[in-house]
Amino acid sequence: MTFDAAAAAARHMATLSPAELERAASYTVGSHWLLLWGALVTILATWLIVRSGLLVRLNDRLAQRSRFLRTWAVTGLTFLLLSLITLPWSVYEEWGRERSYGRTSQSLGDFLGQDAIGIVIAVVFGGLFFAGIYALIRRAGARWWLWSGGFAASIIALTLLLAPTLIEPLFNEYRPLPTGEVRTALEALADDAGIPHDRIFVYDGSRQSNNFTANVSGILGSARIAISDVALRGASLDEVKAVTGHEIGHYVLGHIWRFVALGGVLSMLFFFLADRMFPMVARWYGSSAAIGDATGLPILIAVLSVLATFMTPLNNAFTRMGEREADNYSLEHVGLPDALATALVKTAEYRDPHPHPLQEALFYSHPSVAWRVNNAMLWKARQLRAAPAG
Repeated sequence: MTFDAAAAAARHMATLSPAELERAASYTVGSHWLLLWGALVTILATWLIVRSGLLVRLNDRLAQRSRFLRTWAVTGLTFLLLSLITLPWSVYEEWGRERSYGRTSQSLGDFLGQDAIGIVIAVVFGGLFFAGIYALIRRAGARWWLWSGGFAASIIALTLLLAPTLIEPLFNEYRPLPTGEVRTALEALADDAGIPHDRIFVYDGSRQSNNFTANVSGILGSARIAISDVALRGASLDEVKAVTGHEIGHYVLGHIWRFVALGGVLSMLFFFLADRMFPMVARWYGSSAAIGDATGLPILIAVLSVLATFMTPLNNAFTRMGEREADNYSLEHVGLPDALATALVKTAEYRDPHPHPLQEALFYSHPSVAWRVNNAMLWKARQLRAAPAG
C-alpha cells in the first residue's frame, strides 16, 4: 500500500484540539506585537535617561579618571538604568504573559532573582562591549563601523565559548544525564558529532519554562548536549532522540559559525546606519551628544533597537534555513520521522502551526510546524519508496 505523506501529516496535526490551536494562534499573534511594543518601550526609556542627565553628570564627575574607566562606568550605568526602567515591561513580557498562557510555573521571586543576575551580566559585559565600540570610534575615525563587524563577531564567538561553563550554570543546574536508555541513545548521537560522553547533561529547564526542549551549545571543547527535564518527563525515547538529532545538526552543520558571521555582518550594517542616523535622532531627544560620546549610548541603543526590529524578517529567513537543515539532519542521521513529527506538534502549543505565509515570512524564526511535520512525512515516503520490496 502506498504511503500518503499528506494524510500522515494531517493525522499528526489532528492531535491538536481546536482550543489548543486557538490558544496557539492567540499567543503567537501577541508575540508579534511584542516586537513593536518592545522597541517603543526602549525609545521611551531612552528619553527618560537622556532627560535625567545622569550619564552626563557621571561622565563629568569622572573627568579626571582614565578614558576607559569613565566610558565603562557610563556604559554600565546606561544598561543598569535601561534594565530598571524597563523592568515592569520585562516582568510582563517574560513572566506574566508566559504564566497566563501556562508556559511557565516559575515564581515571581525566582524570576526577579534570575533577572537580577541578567542585569549584572548586562551592566558588566554590555558596558565592556560598548566601551570597546567607543574605543573603535576614537581610533578608527569615520570608518569605525567597518571594524565593528569583526569586533562583534569576536565577542559573539567568545560568548559562545564561555556560555556553557560560566553563564548558563548561573541560571540552571546542569547534571550528568543518568545512566539508562536515554543516555545510551544520546551517546551514540554524540559520537557522530564528536562530543565527549562526559558533555551530556540534563538541566532543570522546568524552572523557567514548560517548553519541550534540548540544545547543543558551545564551540570547540566547550560544546555539550543538554536536555531539559521537561523533555525527559514528557517525551518518548524516540522523541528525545529525534529532537537531540536536530540540535546536533545545528552543531555539525556549522550553524554556530554561520550565526557568528551573520552577527558580524549585521553589526557592521547596523553600526553604519546608526552612524548616519545618530545626529538626527540625538536632536529629536534634545541631546548634544556625538556618536563617539558614551553619554549618547541610550540613543545609540534606541537606534539599534529600531533597526533590529525592521531587520527581523531577514534574520528570521536566515534562521529558518538553518532549522530546515537541522530537521533534515535529524531525519537522515536518526531516521525517526514520526517521532520528530510528534515532538514538533508539542511545540505548536506556543507557535501557531498554521500561519499565513506572510506572517511566517515576517515573524517566524522556525518554519511552521505544519510544514515541518509534512517535510518529515515526505522524507518517510521517500524512504519507503526506496526500500526493497518484500
